[in-house]
Amino acid sequence: MSEEKKGFFKKLKEGLSKTRNNIVNSFSSVFGASHIDDDFYEELEETFIMADMGYETTEKVIENLKARVKEAKIKEPAACKELIVNIIRDQMMVDESAYDFEQQTSVVLVIGVNGVGKTTTIGKMAAQYKKAGKKVLIAAADTFRAAAIDQLKTWADRAQVDLISHKEGADPSAVVYDAVSAAKARNTDILLIDTAGRLHNKKNLMDELAKMRRIISRDYPEANVEALIVLDGTTGQNALEQARQFSNVTEIDGIVITKLDGTAKGGIAIAIQAELNVPVKFIGIGEKIDDLQRFNPSAYVDALFADFDEDRSELDILIEE
Repeated sequence: MSEEKKGFFKKLKEGLSKTRNNIVNSFSSVFGASHIDDDFYEELEETFIMADMGYETTEKVIENLKARVKEAKIKEPAACKELIVNIIRDQMMVDESAYDFEQQTSVVLVIGVNGVGKTTTIGKMAAQYKKAGKKVLIAAADTFRAAAIDQLKTWADRAQVDLISHKEGADPSAVVYDAVSAAKARNTDILLIDTAGRLHNKKNLMDELAKMRRIISRDYPEANVEALIVLDGTTGQNALEQARQFSNVTEIDGIVITKLDGTAKGGIAIAIQAELNVPVKFIGIGEKIDDLQRFNPSAYVDALFADFDEDRSELDILIEE
């Protein structure tokens, strides 16, 4: 068991402490009830919504819990603890095939509004893939935001990978065209493309992303295309709404949730995955390159409920990885 995994879980647990404290404090009264009734379920519902799990997700969890309680003929509220944790964990599981793109020749379109951490996410992914021995290339196709190209250049230098860029204000699709040509010529394993994050005009955004995909399909048909949306975990339901809007204009293959360290809205990862039916593939809990990691549902749920589900140890969680 690596020190890296232990360290990441420790940071994750610390980062979700505000959310966890809110949940655990509420649960102390919920599970102090003498029997399971409508009030018990209503208090559970309120606790989950306050943790930013969202109404739809909360309803699914509660309905699932009711069915399992009835089936097992459970009478005591305390006996529902493990059931709740398992229900949430089960609905968040990510199939291993979600990361197949990492082993293929791939173009990764990184989308999301400005300020969510797109640039740093691309830089961290580039550094990690480079460290793993892959040939990585970055394309600066967010040509409209001031200093976006310079910021990406800084990360490219840090990760020691090449950057394909044009001048600020250039046609983003022209950048993609040049990046695809360079990726083919250099036998690149993974091409990471930064895209514009403007949502004020959905048609322009949709047209822009569609044009990029057409160029990739036409000029780089052997490459797998992976679209990842980056969301800021501290914004709670706003992050979910952003994901909804982007999913309306383009296909999304996975979600990256950043800035989960110190947020009181950690339940949003559960809501996003459950309501959009798109897997969370990576989470970020800090500024360091290794603070972006593959999403491990068991570790996440256990970090979220660490002081609630006492039967689970950190050793159990890490072994499951």
